Amino acid sequence: MASIAPPLGASSPALASSRNSRSSLPVRSAARHSRESGLFPSFVVVSGSTPPVRRRRVSVCAASSSTSSPSPSAFPAALLFDCDGVLVDTEKDGHRISFNETFAERELNVTWDVDLYGELLKIGGGKERMTAYFNKTGWPENSPKNEEERIGFIASLHKRKTELFMALIEKKLLPLRPGVERLIDEALANGVKVAVCSTSNEKAVSAIVSFLLGAERADKIAIFAGDVVPRKKPDPAIYLLAAKNLGVEPSSCIVVEDSAIGLAAAKAAEMKCIITKSGYTAEDDFVDADAVFDCIGDPPEQHFDLAFCADLLQKQYVS
Repeated sequence: MASIAPPLGASSPALASSRNSRSSLPVRSAARHSRESGLFPSFVVVSGSTPPVRRRRVSVCAASSSTSSPSPSAFPAALLFDCDGVLVDTEKDGHRISFNETFAERELNVTWDVDLYGELLKIGGGKERMTAYFNKTGWPENSPKNEEERIGFIASLHKRKTELFMALIEKKLLPLRPGVERLIDEALANGVKVAVCSTSNEKAVSAIVSFLLGAERADKIAIFAGDVVPRKKPDPAIYLLAAKNLGVEPSSCIVVEDSAIGLAAAKAAEMKCIITKSGYTAEDDFVDADAVFDCIGDPPEQHFDLAFCADLLQKQYVS
């Protein structure tokens, strides 16, 4: 499996560039979504300002695939997939369960129910999610009292949670979403680079790719995950790092995401973004997406293919 480390000397300001209005617009959308979520109104932080831009409305497609085959040069240079909610719908019955089992083992008297976890998903990263929750609701009685020790405490919780989550994946209790294998195989067969870009722990992402996609595919898929970048989605850092390390231009990439913060990250990186809605994100605001589907899909319910991605680089699907 090709797990990629960040380049030496990489600086976060360059990664977080807001060069023009196209990069700022989706970040504002994510910030608005966070404000309206009610529980954690201040965890999506937006800096800088740009002139207003007219927003377009996106058509939500029921089924779409191209009838003609583009030349290989017309295909995207890379397909960049989010992991949780895109490759596998892991959040409700995977990550959430593993968090709760960890809290129970440590006798923290904390349980994240389905609705609460949906709100917490507005915060990118498991360690960041736990820290924000405890800062908001109060730290458990048996947790450390000073900030430095709390960082280690959160890291230990997250390590155990990852172990429990990986056990679920190794048992193959959580299936790949429809169309994931097909689209990845189509991309690899046509020389399109494939990567998974996630805020989740690198070991957890690697387990999903290895156990559910298989070793042969995993060897051809680059992984950018966890703390490989200093700031997580909706910051564009992880997508810009992926493009740089894969040796491709951001404008030649197609991102497949499932959430508002993932969409914001992709658009801030100036990449085209297809949304495949997941259990927790069906009602998110995806007005800035280039296309929106329920899933990638397999025949006879295939929603899009690599040719559709090629077309998307050339034109917008708008109403």
